[in-house]
Amino acid sequence: MPLLGLLPWRAWAALLSQLLRPPCASCTGAVRCQSQVAEAVLTSQLKAHQEKPNFIIKIPKGTRDLSPQHMVVREKILDLVISCFKRHGAKGMDTPAFELKEILTEKYGEDSGLMYDLKDQGGELLSLRYDLTVPFARYLAMNKVKKMKRYHVGKVWRRESPTIVQGRYREFCQCDFDIAGQFDPMIPDAECLKIMCEILSGLQLGDFLIKVNDRRIVDGMFAACGVPESKFRAICSSIDKLDKMAWKDVRHEMVAKKGLAPEVADRIGDYVQCHGGVSLVEQMFQDPRLSQNKQALEGLGDLKLLFEYLTLFGIAEKISFDLSLARGLDYYTGVIYEAVLLQTPTQAGEEPLNVGSVAAGGRYDGLVGMFDPKGHKVPCVGLSIGVERIFYIVEQRMKTKGEKVRTTETQVFVATPQKNFLQERLKLITELWDAGIKAEMLYKNNPKLLTQLHYCESTGIPLVVIIGEQELKEGVIKIRSVASREEVAIKRENLVAEIQNRLSES
Repeated sequence: MPLLGLLPWRAWAALLSQLLRPPCASCTGAVRCQSQVAEAVLTSQLKAHQEKPNFIIKIPKGTRDLSPQHMVVREKILDLVISCFKRHGAKGMDTPAFELKEILTEKYGEDSGLMYDLKDQGGELLSLRYDLTVPFARYLAMNKVKKMKRYHVGKVWRRESPTIVQGRYREFCQCDFDIAGQFDPMIPDAECLKIMCEILSGLQLGDFLIKVNDRRIVDGMFAACGVPESKFRAICSSIDKLDKMAWKDVRHEMVAKKGLAPEVADRIGDYVQCHGGVSLVEQMFQDPRLSQNKQALEGLGDLKLLFEYLTLFGIAEKISFDLSLARGLDYYTGVIYEAVLLQTPTQAGEEPLNVGSVAAGGRYDGLVGMFDPKGHKVPCVGLSIGVERIFYIVEQRMKTKGEKVRTTETQVFVATPQKNFLQERLKLITELWDAGIKAEMLYKNNPKLLTQLHYCESTGIPLVVIIGEQELKEGVIKIRSVASREEVAIKRENLVAEIQNRLSES
């Protein structure tokens, strides 16, 4: 019995008492059946576990429970986001929460170390998905899909130090929109930026700015400044931290930790301070270093075309060409963008919110080809909405304003002032449910009328229908407005129509 060696000493007494029980009917003599011994061991282990004095019920770091109040707010945010995706013609889809580890590795640069690996359960090395983009690319390659406009809402996992106070978690929800297929330059890219603007404007989070750049401009800038090609991705990852770190700290990381020559870092510093509109794009065409780099010129040409489309969409004033934007993920190949909220003066009682970017994305033309046996590419561009950070902002503002959230959508409550009317209430509520009306009643045979009315007031139910002996005798039902406390008698056969009419007017 190897299990016995694993038992703590406190469990031995419980185990001994189990084993001294009389043998079961199928056993002979003092020989115990295996099931009886196994039961004894299991019981002893359970008791030992229950006796642990330091056991604390908690959730893992970087995760959170969502209360009914939280879910109401979250669903409103998601409804707005998804309705925008659908308005632009996207189809919904889903992928497994975990993928083969080899599918995910070497797609995220330095961030690959943040993936959650799962214990081998059956000959496959698996990891929880890090984002929704790589699984989408795998789906396209596996199913030989060449053209698709899709949205995907789902959880992803990243093993990083969580910053809960800024809406950063290890487990969080992403809302992605992507356009896959070969199209004329910058038209899908411009639509992605338009979608971003529509969602952020619709959520009424305040003023925002979308920074744009191009990976070809970033790589061209590195080459023109003298960065060795072997260090491009590592230096790109450092530049990507400029939204969280000061330039001097980023410069120190590039020089001291990544071995970049100080004069090369200083040349990069001259560029990453630059941001502006289409005029900056024109200016970079004349830059003595960038104008000599073919990659950079291609990127600048596409950005110029992009700004033309953004002007036609009426959103050019929300877009800033920002040379400090790098987007550290390895799979980006063209235009990249990131939306940030602009700090506004805080109102009385509000704390300044610093949540970083609330949406981001870009073009990744080579990712699908990594999964295709013949290397066939499917150009893609997309965006991701940072739901957790947006939710954090909305939640903080609601706390400050003291806003209350109604957690149910119940429209009508079925009540009675008398005893022994459960059957009539059940008949009445069935009639309402069958008509598509959201209705509730108390799960008691004889509830007090005051208790029922108080429940309606506390949960925000607008209407009460009341049935009693008098109403049953006269063939009517009373409808009570919870807000005004006015009551009116309606013929039973007209009840559903009357309720629907009232609800449509509210």
